[in-house]
Amino acid sequence: MSALDGRDQVEVSRVAAGGGGAEEDLRALFGQSTAIFASFSGPEHVLGTANPAFTASIGQGRARPGQPLADVLPEPAEQGLRALLDEVHRTGEARTGRDVRVVLGDGPDAREAFFDVTCEARRDRSGEVVGVRVIGVETTQVKHAQRLMAEHRALLEQIARQAPLTEVLDGMARSIEELVPQELFVSVLLADPDGLHLRHGAAPSLPGFYNEAIDGIATGEGVGSCGTAAHRREPVVVADIATDPFWDDFRHLAERAGLGACWSTPILARDGGLLGTFALYHRTPRVPQDTDLALIQVFTGTAALAIERHHDDQAKRAAEARAEAALEELGKAVEAERELRADAERRAAAAAELNAKMRAAAENQARTPRPEQCQLGGTAGCGAPAEIKVADSWGDAAWGCAAHVEEALINVRSVFIASEELGGLAAYVHR
Repeated sequence: MSALDGRDQVEVSRVAAGGGGAEEDLRALFGQSTAIFASFSGPEHVLGTANPAFTASIGQGRARPGQPLADVLPEPAEQGLRALLDEVHRTGEARTGRDVRVVLGDGPDAREAFFDVTCEARRDRSGEVVGVRVIGVETTQVKHAQRLMAEHRALLEQIARQAPLTEVLDGMARSIEELVPQELFVSVLLADPDGLHLRHGAAPSLPGFYNEAIDGIATGEGVGSCGTAAHRREPVVVADIATDPFWDDFRHLAERAGLGACWSTPILARDGGLLGTFALYHRTPRVPQDTDLALIQVFTGTAALAIERHHDDQAKRAAEARAEAALEELGKAVEAERELRADAERRAAAAAELNAKMRAAAENQARTPRPEQCQLGGTAGCGAPAEIKVADSWGDAAWGCAAHVEEALINVRSVFIASEELGGLAAYVHR
């Protein structure tokens, strides 16, 4: 964008060429304009006349008639405007500068500004160059907007490549703080899954004690700017922390941190769920302007995108971990089933082998003649007739009277009645 376009440049040149009355005409032309106009004299570029737009841009205290440019802008090494004026005064030829950088003020109050300007030589009646006229527009906001949009694109690229959430949010906060002309502090708080508390997300320039104190604050009406914004699901502007009742419980923290204003906006998911809050803090009481609201809207949306992507990635990783764990458990279950089946096969083989031995023992015992007296009387012996045959799983067998057989069945493990002719249990029932 040039300082002046088309007919405006022609009109300015025509008026400027009019001689002594031209300065008054130019002052009238640009008196109420948003474009800046200033007239300088001599090689030191002493300020002559200037319109209100120039005075407002440079600063009321500096832009005084009779001041040389070195006093109006006291850092000539940093000022591209000084070089343009020098060249026009030396050559007499008009020059145009785009995004000419100027440092306004000094110390902590210093700020940079940018201008698109056209510089034209002022001549006396003999044609000698006696000064320079500057006509232009301030492009500071446009310049900062371009930088912010470049940073915004970089943030979107970070989100697309799945950079860590803390890295994205911290980078976003720092870029806003560095590029916005006025001093401010950015804070992002993240909502717990239940939406009842807010956790620290990013706040690179706020004091550590302040971040620790608000980490975990509840969401609710009157809980500072952020807790209230999260509760209401709508922006909350506190222009003066010192007097706002929302800050009654946190005012001492704000005073200690040197904070005067806080504007908080809820960060919402696509389904309306609470993701967190995006807040801008200022040192002094202040209400947001249109440019502030636009910045908040853009970067709140960016934060929402980053947080939702983070939640999606977390859910995906959790699902993958569950699937992996389920697969591992399935493998363990299959292995356990294989071991149980093998063990059952081993037990079945052992049982078959034992049954075969028992059958062989039973056949061998069947061939043994029946004794006349009970064999179960122990060392004392028993003279009762042998009536019932008993055996065990080891293949041992013996004949005994009813009393001693009953005693064996009770006291000796794995003993069973083996007398076929007595019918097993029937022999015991009908003894």
